Amino acid sequence: MNSTPTSLSLRQALDGISGILVTPFDAQDRIAPQRLKPVVDRAVNAGVHILVANGNTSEFYGLTASEAEQMIHAAAEHVDGRIPLVGGVGRSVHEACALAKASRKAGAAALMVHQLPDPFVAPSGIAAYLRRIAEAADGLPLVLYLRDASVGNDVIEQLCRIPEVIGVKWASPTPLQLAEVMDRLADRNIAWVGGLAETWAPPLYAVGARGFTSGLINVFPELSMQIHGALDRGDYAEARRLIRSMADFEALRAQERNGSNVSVVKAALQLMGQDCGAARPPATWPLAPRDLERLGHLLKKWEMPG
Repeated sequence: MNSTPTSLSLRQALDGISGILVTPFDAQDRIAPQRLKPVVDRAVNAGVHILVANGNTSEFYGLTASEAEQMIHAAAEHVDGRIPLVGGVGRSVHEACALAKASRKAGAAALMVHQLPDPFVAPSGIAAYLRRIAEAADGLPLVLYLRDASVGNDVIEQLCRIPEVIGVKWASPTPLQLAEVMDRLADRNIAWVGGLAETWAPPLYAVGARGFTSGLINVFPELSMQIHGALDRGDYAEARRLIRSMADFEALRAQERNGSNVSVVKAALQLMGQDCGAARPPATWPLAPRDLERLGHLLKKWEMPG
């Protein structure tokens, strides 16, 4: 395996696309890591800047701890040091620390810390949780996954001042709040990553979130790259036009309160002849026949194989 990318190249890469990889399963619902290789190769060859294993598109909360550890090792093997790999960690503090150690051993360049779903989360407890993970990671940088910005700007600032934190995946549709938080942290070289994928990339990019996450890269990374390129040139009209071309894809993923998010990606891969298995419960599976037909028409419009 090639050497882990430097922190400088990682920081630069966070201003690009963070592609969240699917987790492939076989017909017996066992992880099938070898099926991920063509997905990784397609994304790397298209120019995607970072790949992420054990993110939400990876069905992180549907994986056992052992499966998550196996997938970060498999993803690292497939990426082979060509671009930075980030490993998602989360759940209980002990599980998160164990996965942090496994991710470091696998060669991950950084960790993405999922926002805690626990109903009883103290702001001070989040900071303690992050510090435990940072200690277990033994020097790996951390990227915060912030889905609920209602914790408040004071808390967000406190978390971002933990030395190991180099980035924030801002997955809240609140660009003005993001702008205020960025102003507070102007003295730190934080990477602000739009965490709501291509659709929300323009407004978040406009206030300074130079990177964005994408599940589309599993299927059509070239389109994601075109959108990022348009934003990087300041061509918002072109970015919006490109995003409109994926409106049907995102509408399908948004069904059942976003319960079809991963399902549509995996169904598209099946239609393309790159079967990565089903989406595990509680996600939608299988897609309704009318939705599969609609997805097939879209792939033909995109001139995808299958």
